Amino acid sequence: MKIIFLDRDGVINQYPGHTKYVNNWQEFKFIPGSIEAMKKLTTCGFKLCIISNQAGISKGLYTQEDLDEIDENMSKEFRAQGVEVKGIYYCTHLKSDNCDCRKPKIGLLKQAISDLGDRLEISFFIGDSFVDMETARCFGAKSVLVLSGKEEMLNRDQWEFEPDHVFDNLKAAADYLCSHYG
Repeated sequence: MKIIFLDRDGVINQYPGHTKYVNNWQEFKFIPGSIEAMKKLTTCGFKLCIISNQAGISKGLYTQEDLDEIDENMSKEFRAQGVEVKGIYYCTHLKSDNCDCRKPKIGLLKQAISDLGDRLEISFFIGDSFVDMETARCFGAKSVLVLSGKEEMLNRDQWEFEPDHVFDNLKAAADYLCSHYG
């Protein structure tokens, strides 16, 4: 199985800003080209899973019902556009909870692989932050940083390591991954 783990905010939908959250469906805005990129990835044989930290629930900024509504509407749009997402996994814990599922820990990635039940051939983690890159490294996935959210090239001298790939957005990442691994 070829799998791509995708962070949500800053990769699929517009990044809400540092220390901010997408609190409800009305605030959720797809990044132009992200759905088309996901469709291309599935057409190229990749299985897609969304992996995201959403501590806003534990902070009381929005509810589980708000997150469920975002998921329901996001998934409805994926289906309407012919995108198959195999699973959506969230960690709603605070960093201080020291759980196994909060990125950069890999509990949610292990759960996704277990749920899919296939033998893993190659995996990528596409994210907009260095926490996502650390998650990829901890799991043994190829790290793909997109510059459509939190991280910027201006910070490159502060990066702990160089990601395997860096692209402007999910569409550019999908084009590359499909042409090289599809």
